[in-house]
Amino acid sequence: MPCPHCASTITNEQTQKTTLGYRTFRCSACKRRFNERTGTPFNFLDYPTDVVLLVVLSRLRYKLSLRDLAEMFLERGIVLTHETVRDWEARFAPLVADHLRRKRWGQAGRSWYEDETSIKVHGKWCYFYRAIDAEGNLVDSRLSEKRDMEAAQQFFKQALVVVGHTPEQVTTDGHASYPRAVREVLGSSVQHRTNKYLNNRLEQDHRGIKQRYYPMRGFGNFASAARFCRAFDELRNYFRPRSLMRETLSLPEQRRLFCEKLVVLRLLLLITS
Repeated sequence: MPCPHCASTITNEQTQKTTLGYRTFRCSACKRRFNERTGTPFNFLDYPTDVVLLVVLSRLRYKLSLRDLAEMFLERGIVLTHETVRDWEARFAPLVADHLRRKRWGQAGRSWYEDETSIKVHGKWCYFYRAIDAEGNLVDSRLSEKRDMEAAQQFFKQALVVVGHTPEQVTTDGHASYPRAVREVLGSSVQHRTNKYLNNRLEQDHRGIKQRYYPMRGFGNFASAARFCRAFDELRNYFRPRSLMRETLSLPEQRRLFCEKLVVLRLLLLITS
């Protein structure tokens, strides 16, 4: 294992392990000792990395409160508080989101459906801009405090960076900010449609974040809301069993795909952290 301090590949594994069972090494170049988690965001945690990831993924994906998760893991002999769950979400949810965004670079289709839905943050309505392609796959999402020209432009600029290509057509609602935002950011060659009935698929897709955020009774501040919504949308899209709108999958096939994706996600986070 390369040394995280000097990047030397000349290291020797030690017989002694950490209290959590992780291997330890000694670098022949800088003479420093380290373990498998040294240099990663999971270093110095008192819990195994697999447990931390499972808590964060459960918090993002399922309709559970912080205290619900603490009780669930207590039943399995893992003692942690709801504040620990909150801290892990704040630290590792952006890590999950960033890895999933990089993983799906260039995978979105050429037809985008864009809309925004309202989310209450500290008693104030904010706007969650979202876009999916013709097959229902996520293009991008962004939480904004305002619904105006600047917010629309920022969303399309961010979507271009995440996706890596310009769409051939964009379908939005009739808000006045979209024609200019599409023209200036995506280009005048992009076909812009504003028929609200064509955007029904995205209106239905908003139910994912709506159903997840309602039990939370809103967010306390904008930063935590933006972090959670972004990570939730990325994880929901990643575990989406169907890659096509009307694709038919049996329940055993859906379970197999979920387990495979969960293993891949864990390896991705552990290897590249």
